[in-house]
Amino acid sequence: SDKTGLLNELCARAGKALNRNPEAIATEILRREELGSTGLGGGIAIPHARIAELSAPFGVIARLRRPIDFDAIDGQPVDIVFLLLLPMTPAGEQLNALAAVARKLRDADTVRELRAAQDSSTLYDTIIAAP
Repeated sequence: SDKTGLLNELCARAGKALNRNPEAIATEILRREELGSTGLGGGIAIPHARIAELSAPFGVIARLRRPIDFDAIDGQPVDIVFLLLLPMTPAGEQLNALAAVARKLRDADTVRELRAAQDSSTLYDTIIAAP
């Protein structure tokens, strides 16, 4: 129902999938959000952080039934959130992963399909197939 609650829930899911402490993940994600919102505009947010001992980028995508305030740059509420966890590798590699996700979520057709997805399988297939 709110940004912090959403981020904590996504971090819990990521922690479970990665067998990592979800509170440690949430601490890093929330620390990054303090630097400035990762709400890109157009109802999209890509909260991200570097996580120690992570060997490869990891993401969790969520489409919200009800958009929430995310302090996005356009002031609009967010309904598609891609939580991106990055390894502690050189900055260039991290930027490549972040840029790839951002490109996919800037594609109008992809965003339209994500918003129309009826289940998590379709949501996943859509983001994987995106240009």
